[in-house]
Order: sequence, then C-alpha cells, then structure tokens
Amino acid sequence: MWSEREFRMADGAEITGRQGDNIMLGVSLPLDEDGYLGRQCPQCSLSFRMNGEDYKTLPDDTDLWCVYCGHQTHHSLFVTTQQQARMMRVAADIGTQIVNQSMGKIFGRMARGRSSRDGFSISVSVSYKEKPFYPRPLPGIDEERLARVRTCADCDTRYAVFGEHRYCPKCGRIPATAVALDALQADTARLDALNAVPAEVKAMLREQGVFTRSWVDTIENVVGVVEALASTVFKTAVTDAPARLRGKGNVFQRLDGMADLFVDAGYEDLRVLLGPAVWRRLTEAWAARHLYTHNDGVIDEKYLRTVPSSTAQPGQRLIITEGDCYHAIEDATALSRALATLTKN
Repeated sequence: MWSEREFRMADGAEITGRQGDNIMLGVSLPLDEDGYLGRQCPQCSLSFRMNGEDYKTLPDDTDLWCVYCGHQTHHSLFVTTQQQARMMRVAADIGTQIVNQSMGKIFGRMARGRSSRDGFSISVSVSYKEKPFYPRPLPGIDEERLARVRTCADCDTRYAVFGEHRYCPKCGRIPATAVALDALQADTARLDALNAVPAEVKAMLREQGVFTRSWVDTIENVVGVVEALASTVFKTAVTDAPARLRGKGNVFQRLDGMADLFVDAGYEDLRVLLGPAVWRRLTEAWAARHLYTHNDGVIDEKYLRTVPSSTAQPGQRLIITEGDCYHAIEDATALSRALATLTKN
C-alpha cells in the first residue's frame, strides 16, 4: 500500500483519495482567456464551451447535452482531447512512481534473501537504486478563440458554439425562435465572409458563379428557416393544429396561406404586424425561391402574377442580387420575431 506522501505531483494535480487499491486523482482544467471551459461530445466529437462559473454550479450528477447532436450523458464524459492528454500525463506520472517503488521493494528483498538447494547455500545480492522522480509540467490547454457566445433563454447558461446548434448544454433543446435567428445570422455571416475575401480570389469566385449560387442558396435558406419556425409555433400554440392543417399541404411555404392560418386560429394578422412594404418584399423573396426550386429561376406567368411590379418577360431568368439577400434576411428576422411574439399576446 502506498502513501500519498510518497508521490510527487505536477502543479495542477493532486491525490484526492483512495477507494481500495484505486488512487483518486484531481487534475485542474484551465479555462480559456474568456473564462470558458472546453467540452467535447463523446458521441459526435464536436467541441463547444461552457462558462466556467456556470459550470461550477452544476450538481455532480448533472447530465449535459451536446449542443450539436443532442447526445446526453454525464458531464464528466465531455472531455476534450487536450484535457484528456493532461489527465493521462498525471496518470502516467503516478504509474511511473508506483513501478519505481515496487521495483525498489522487490530488489530490496532479493538483496536480503538466501537460497538453499541440497545443502549448498548461495547468497543473492542485487543492487537497485531508485532515482528521484520529477514530474514534468502538465500539458496546457490551447483552444480556438470564442466566436459565438450564447445565453440560454430558459436557464441563463452561457455557452459558446462553433457551428449550427440545436441544444442548450444544460437544459436541452433551445427554442425554435433562437434556432431561426441563429440560422439567419449564419447566412448574414456567409455573405459578409464572401465580401471579405481578397480581390483576386473574389474575381475567381465570381467567374465560377460562386456568388450568384450563394445568393440563390441564401433566399432558399431564408424561406426554409421561416417555414420551420412557423410550423413549430403553430403546432405548439394551436391545440387543434392537426385538424386545421389537414388537406392544406405545405402551407407554411406560402406566406399568405401561413398568415391566414394564424388569423383563422384567432391570432393577429402578420401582414398588419409587419406592414405592407415588408410583406411585399417577403412575397417577392418567397416567389423567387419557388422559381429557383421548381423552374431553375426561369420566370413564368405565375411569378409575374405574384410580383406584378416586375418588368421581366416570361422565359427570362430571374437575377438575385446580394442586396436582395440582405433585405430577405432582415425581413425574415422581423417575421421570425413577430411569429415568436404572436402567440404570447
């Protein structure tokens, strides 16, 4: 049996107790420069961070959610690769010292022993000198700087993500409105990033159609974000939603149909809440999305009926601009916020 006093520990490591022959180790896990602790999902291996002060308040038996895939398990299992290396260094240091001490005791006994066979005696003397052990400093933690810090609207937990996410690490699935607003912000960031590339790279990307493809994708994303949010809000707020939706197809892809649905259920008219100018721009964005999804952007009579202000002719291809995208994101953000407050009034 070993005594804790026999082991030398690196700064940041300590022996916290024993359970039988098992030695319990404590290893400090440094926070980043913003005061956040790295966490890594044991299921999908993606990393996120939690505010250090918020993490300290969690009970020992707390389960965490992965902010990306939703895997839920004990918080101690969300260990990052760098944290794992730090802990393994401590375990290796203890193991080395246990082996050294064991070898010293074994050879010490051999030096004192005697062997006898058929009356012939020999003495065995083996020299083993245990060298002092000096632990190396523990590996540091050097992780990517925070980019997107979030505060959960339900439990106030502060956390940071490095991609699209759907869960709060403490309380689980985040509100649909937060998901929608994050997605719209991501589209804005993508547009901004394309604008920030060097001029020579920008020219090459433009020639290959990356910009125009990205603008089309943005309009399609915007419609999809609002569609998902409106569906969730309606199905959550309206008790007889299945009956009201029966036979209406994908009504949340149609702006006026969606607005009528909420009005018929007793809620305010989204068209009135947002005003005619915003609703007109949204209608044009929705029509553009439909055109590219179903007709490769080629203008038809249905589009011209929906957007009577258009001067294009049937057969021409609709051109979407960067300005159209920024307007669509701004208007969709207003619509998302209106949807969130619609059922709370």
